[in-house]
Amino acid sequence: MAQSLTEIAQSLKDANKKVQLIYAFNGTGKTRLSREFKDLIAPKNQETEEEEAKIKIMYYNAFTEDLFYWDNDLNNDTDRKLKIQPNNYTNWVLAEQGQEPNIAAHFQRYTSDKLTPKFDEAFSEVRFSFERGNDVPSEFVKISKGEESCFIWSVFYSLLEQTINVLNVVEEADRETDQFNDLQCVFIDDPVSSLDDAHLIELAVNISELIKSSTSDLKFIITTHNPLFYNVLFNEFNNADARYGFRPRHAIKKRFEKLDDGTFLMQDQLNDSPFSYHLFLLSELEKAIASGGIQKYHFNFLRNVLEKTSTFLGYNKWRDLLPQESQEAYYNRIINLSSHSKHTGDEISIIEENDKEC
Repeated sequence: MAQSLTEIAQSLKDANKKVQLIYAFNGTGKTRLSREFKDLIAPKNQETEEEEAKIKIMYYNAFTEDLFYWDNDLNNDTDRKLKIQPNNYTNWVLAEQGQEPNIAAHFQRYTSDKLTPKFDEAFSEVRFSFERGNDVPSEFVKISKGEESCFIWSVFYSLLEQTINVLNVVEEADRETDQFNDLQCVFIDDPVSSLDDAHLIELAVNISELIKSSTSDLKFIITTHNPLFYNVLFNEFNNADARYGFRPRHAIKKRFEKLDDGTFLMQDQLNDSPFSYHLFLLSELEKAIASGGIQKYHFNFLRNVLEKTSTFLGYNKWRDLLPQESQEAYYNRIINLSSHSKHTGDEISIIEENDKEC
């Protein structure tokens, strides 16, 4: 059912799930949704000074990146630094918790172990240099936009990691700080989509591991436009983790769409099939094999998967992926069973038992 952005934000707020994973194309309104959600959790017009000190929502989105901006030293072109707008989050994770070594470690994990961030004493700015392993000082460099996103994410991730550790202490009186006692939700919108596939997978695994380790009532919403990132999180949250008592039922997967009339649609993805088409085809083939209900159209699925796999692996022909000892026989059978006749009346869905063995 079509809804306004505010109504969808309200449905996310009301959902009784630890994790809500949402896929949406770029331009759908994920960032605006995160702002609507924030306003529901902590509306500005109702905040008093006392309420303002109580952190109710933590979010990572385009506005988070706006807390960081460059001073390029246009006069001398030598002292380039990334300035940090101070807020409750950055002050706590940097000044009070001393998380700069962890931030550097997270940052170097996704970029280069030689690219080193250096904070000033007030934690109001950071410079970057390439360490050469000797005493020769290196000049400060301006990092790329992708590296900058990685750094900002590393600050947020370190904050989130420390926050979860604090809230995992059951007794509030035993926690090292009380400023997160009212924290209800963490909203993460498209973290570091500029990463290559290997690092993006690692990032997704790290996020899912961290979220599963949260044993408090804290809820998490993750939105992304990246199919690979979505799929890895999808599969990770489909796996139980006995260490923390996490179960697949604690997470729900959704699809967020913007309709032509300006309204929005949020649909639950209720099945356990992955999002990417080739993974969906594989899951359907596995189900058909397990049940013995193989039909002719499953060979279309098989051929499609083989074609995509051969392209990914760099083979000129998908038949090269078939068993060498009987490659031609397998190839001809798949071709015959996956091709379409000119007349639909010539085709039937039933296949012979020996064809199922293919």
